[in-house]
Amino acid sequence: MLFPSAVFLGAFLLFLIEPLFAKLILPRFGGAAAVWAACLVFFQCALLLGYLYADLTLRRLTPARQSQLHIALLLLSLLFLPIAPRFSETHRAGSDPASTILVLLSASIGLPFVLLSATSPLAQVWYARANAQREPYHLFALSNLASLLALLSYPLLIEPYVATHRQATLWSVLFVAFALLCSAAAWFARRGSVPAAATETERSETAEAPSLREKLLWLCFSACSSMLLLSITNKLLEDVAPVPLLWVLPLALYLLTFALAFSRRILYWRGLLVRFLAVALGGLGYAIYDPSYTESVQVSVPLFCIGLFLCCWFCHGELALRRPAPRFATSFYLMISLGGALGAIFVGLAAPHLFTGIYELPLALIFTALLAVAALWPQGWLIRLFWIAAAACMAFVLVRNARHNEKNTIVRVRSFYGALRVAETTNWLKEPYRTLYHGRIEHGAQYVNPPPSLLPTTYYGPDSGVGLALTRCCPNAKRVGAIGLGTGTLAAYGKTSDYFRFYEINPQVIQIAKTHFSYLRDSPARIDVVLGDARLSLQKEARQEFDVLAVDAFSGDAIPVHLLTREAFALYLRHLKPDGILAVHTSNTYLNLSPVVQLLAADAGCEARLIVNDENHRKLIDSSDWVVVTRNRHFLESFDTTVLIEPISVPPNLRVWTDDFNNLFQILRPVRFKQDSAR
Repeated sequence: MLFPSAVFLGAFLLFLIEPLFAKLILPRFGGAAAVWAACLVFFQCALLLGYLYADLTLRRLTPARQSQLHIALLLLSLLFLPIAPRFSETHRAGSDPASTILVLLSASIGLPFVLLSATSPLAQVWYARANAQREPYHLFALSNLASLLALLSYPLLIEPYVATHRQATLWSVLFVAFALLCSAAAWFARRGSVPAAATETERSETAEAPSLREKLLWLCFSACSSMLLLSITNKLLEDVAPVPLLWVLPLALYLLTFALAFSRRILYWRGLLVRFLAVALGGLGYAIYDPSYTESVQVSVPLFCIGLFLCCWFCHGELALRRPAPRFATSFYLMISLGGALGAIFVGLAAPHLFTGIYELPLALIFTALLAVAALWPQGWLIRLFWIAAAACMAFVLVRNARHNEKNTIVRVRSFYGALRVAETTNWLKEPYRTLYHGRIEHGAQYVNPPPSLLPTTYYGPDSGVGLALTRCCPNAKRVGAIGLGTGTLAAYGKTSDYFRFYEINPQVIQIAKTHFSYLRDSPARIDVVLGDARLSLQKEARQEFDVLAVDAFSGDAIPVHLLTREAFALYLRHLKPDGILAVHTSNTYLNLSPVVQLLAADAGCEARLIVNDENHRKLIDSSDWVVVTRNRHFLESFDTTVLIEPISVPPNLRVWTDDFNNLFQILRPVRFKQDSAR
């Protein structure tokens, strides 16, 4: 039981630290959806290093030397405890956060993570030496089941009930136990002269070495599943919210397919699975072709997760069918981890610099169909033609998606924080106007020519909650803070004596607002734009004494959760005047955020009102939901019958969100299939 126990605990800790540490660093990088993608790049690369270490030490060192080295590294890794983010202050606003995240993770958990990654392949070879008549691949399935257990337990059992800093302490204690257990296994494995080991060696020597084609297929299947994992996870995070639940669900399904494929009896039936694969590719392709059918999170999350599960089951099932003799196990796992790292690097690091749009998912679907052609090639021309046609259909989806995004587009850029584009169109009077999109979500619009170019539009009209706050907050000069710049629409409310301070984390948004929209230039108010995460910036600043503070920091359709917590609201109120107004934008396709703000307001001793305005297409006004939070009774009593105030219904058992807790399930909007203009 020594080797299985070390494998189980190592895999459990390996995949427990992934969401745990990503959550620890998420607020330091603006709560962006891409933080998890950058973390996955590190995890896949560290996994590759762990497998490379296992392969080199097994081939180059004697069992005794390998045992001594591994025990020494395990003891050295204890210096990283207790785990905590280190050197995160080296990140500069405006620089690429992905490289900072990789350095931060390497400095904070690098060696422990690599050693945990190496445990499974090392233990399998150690097991094979001592049990010549039994293949060790079931230990790989055991490690994936332990990983799956860790991932599922984190959002369901650990995150809701254990504070984040205590989670880190608990993990550190368990890692000490793992180091002792793995050291015992390594010490036992130093005795390489077990008779069974000789038998195993003789049996393995007769096995044929894998061909170059087989190795390339290992690499491609692994890279494809990794691309699918990251691209589908990014899709869900950008549409909903970057939270651990949506991190671990796709990753858990990804690992489950590994566990099924590499169990003692391979649970992969090619004839049935390729039929399911065809359906999955069709469903995913159509969801990209026409996203209006996945407007509800109750539809989009199951659809994309089931598609990911079936596609990864195909990739990992083909890997299991092609697994070599145990003598080549470490090389096999090395190629799998190399493919996983390459797929993650492509989606997480290369794609934001290679593409101006988000095209990784359709590219991954094309790759999957082409791999089906290669895997099923011996089955005849009919099968080959079918999967070639499937690849062509996925290519059509990609081309159609690209053409749709290019329509009327005058600017398209992309970075770590997502894809931005500016489209220029005309209204029914042939008046030109420009719209800023983050992904497929509108983030502001403006007429090109005055006088309508001077008027606030979209979610910031005069009847919106933020519009009322800015026009009724105070009769004289006002100080206004805005978390999230967009096109700079709020500056349209500025007067000569006013001061506006915008907080924006994405330098590309600032550039677009200054060059392709004129709100900032046309406003008579004094305006400053602060680059960096708003919460971190506000923590460093002296009290700003804002009359109004607007929270509108959406990433695509997702709001960074760390901006809607008790700690965040305490920070906002510190920067507001005693009778100041906090306006929180809660328009959202998937989540009903108003009850969250209501509880936070009550917790802070403030009153909250949900203000809804009607759309007016002629004036480019969109319907929006704003919750205004204040202790200013005079402002609340100024609302007349023309202001549409809706009651806020708080779901039962909904708790105040904190930096250590949030629950998205309780605020899901009802299923909706019709696409509308709301966020």
